[in-house]
Amino acid sequence: MTVVGIAIGAFVAFMSFSFGLWGFLISLLFMGIGALFGRAAEGKLDLRSVLDAITGRRSSS
Repeated sequence: MTVVGIAIGAFVAFMSFSFGLWGFLISLLFMGIGALFGRAAEGKLDLRSVLDAITGRRSSS
């Protein structure tokens, strides 16, 4: 996990130096979206429950 963290930090630093603040923020946004889809593909995250939480609907379970 340390190597993965170093790689992510290097990527974010590269994006911020190359493309400025907006490149940095957009790369963080896409990394977050990719992490969500990766967790959903592994079966560790239910996207329907995330959508319900965002829209304010609550589940009874």
